[in-house]
Amino acid sequence: MRIFTASLATETNTFSPVPTDRASFEMAFYAGAGKHPDTPTLCSSPIVALRARAKQDGLTVIEGTATWAEPGGIVQRQTYEALRDEILGQLRAALPVDAVILGLHGAMVAQDYDDCEGDLLARVREIVGPDVVVASELDPHSHLTPKRVAAANILAAFLEFPHTDFYERGEHVVDLGLRTARGEIRPVISTFDCRMIQVLPTSREPMRSFVDRIKALHGRDGILSVSVIHGFMAADVPEMGTRILVVTDNDKAKGDALAEKLGMELFGLREQTIMAMVPPEEGIEQALKAHAANPQKPAVIADVWDNPGGGVPGDGTTVLRAILGKGLKNVGVATIWDPLAVTFCHAAGEGAEIDLRFGGKCGPDAGEPIDARVKVMKIAAEGWQSFGRSRVTLGPAAVVRIDGTEVDIILNTNRTQTFEPDIFSNLGIDPMGKDVLLVKSTNHFYAGFEPIAAGIVYVAAPSFYPSDPRATAYRKVVRPYWPKVENPFAP
Repeated sequence: MRIFTASLATETNTFSPVPTDRASFEMAFYAGAGKHPDTPTLCSSPIVALRARAKQDGLTVIEGTATWAEPGGIVQRQTYEALRDEILGQLRAALPVDAVILGLHGAMVAQDYDDCEGDLLARVREIVGPDVVVASELDPHSHLTPKRVAAANILAAFLEFPHTDFYERGEHVVDLGLRTARGEIRPVISTFDCRMIQVLPTSREPMRSFVDRIKALHGRDGILSVSVIHGFMAADVPEMGTRILVVTDNDKAKGDALAEKLGMELFGLREQTIMAMVPPEEGIEQALKAHAANPQKPAVIADVWDNPGGGVPGDGTTVLRAILGKGLKNVGVATIWDPLAVTFCHAAGEGAEIDLRFGGKCGPDAGEPIDARVKVMKIAAEGWQSFGRSRVTLGPAAVVRIDGTEVDIILNTNRTQTFEPDIFSNLGIDPMGKDVLLVKSTNHFYAGFEPIAAGIVYVAAPSFYPSDPRATAYRKVVRPYWPKVENPFAP
């Protein structure tokens, strides 16, 4: 069999002031045809999984472009069209193929394209015709549109949040795609709109048990795959919101019934899923108490909404300013996005003491910039951190220490949220030697930091993320949804 694979992905916050262009993709990750590294990125697992299956099953795998931009604002139209057409051209050159298996995110929005993935999948279907298998892995923080469902035979999303299973779900999509191409199964997609917008972490109940039950359904009674599409509340697009996605072996009625059953169960859990969040001052006090109770470990403060993984700049200073105002002296911060400050630090060199203004550059929601005398503790041509099996670049980076303290702050050039403790250790900061670690992340940090933390506190501070769907001024989401409507299923 001949299989074509490629990956085009980002997550678009339509409220973000940070535009996404070609340089955004090339800074974060870009691999031309056949150039993908051995390690997968968040959205390119099918490529690496297919390499393994090619050796095992004697497949011919044609690899197209794989690229990812860190979440940000709306993608420039010319950038999306050029990257899309690059992949479509590679597909045409690869014909004939038995299957097209893609790694997508599912929440990319470009100028004049509310549904980039639907557009790409529809064009793939037009090229290969009705009989070739089209499959894709998705991030659950995506938008499940009728256009992409109509174009694909198989869609499946990661089940875990944090996304610790992105590679395994890539293998899952590849396996279903190959079985379909061999004629062993006939997948049919069913969906259900839960009519809600909510944060659904699987690191806590009740989502932990809900997802475990979903996993137990796979491979039983003709159920090939089940996914929860959480939705991405920072995007003003018509199909934004939570959905259930079920793939059955040629049993649409069963899939429809199961999707509705699970969807209504999830709707019933809507008030219970989100993590407890507190204001910065209260969060700092909780963190200090947690560290005092277990001084061998740092307490972790998550700045939930100033999370570059949600498309915001990640240069917010509100929580850090509160930490400094409390007089804390031994803190690690990951990260403040400030390419200009990084440039200054690199020019000054390691060991230099300089007056530096950093953070708070992208607008009033980021807070005021911090002006401080700092020592440049470390500079790196490319900082990085782990994310499961993936390696995430920070771009050129620097660590600065505020004068008179051991408050060490990572400044980065490539916007990225914090995933693993090695973001600190890779740049010479011992995370276990800090009293408090401040990270910019909603929940992806949890799997890496929970084992080393005296306690974890989620803090809600102002940012460019529309965190209250009751109040967000969506223009394109016109159907009723909770929590704006208490019962969106009412006639």
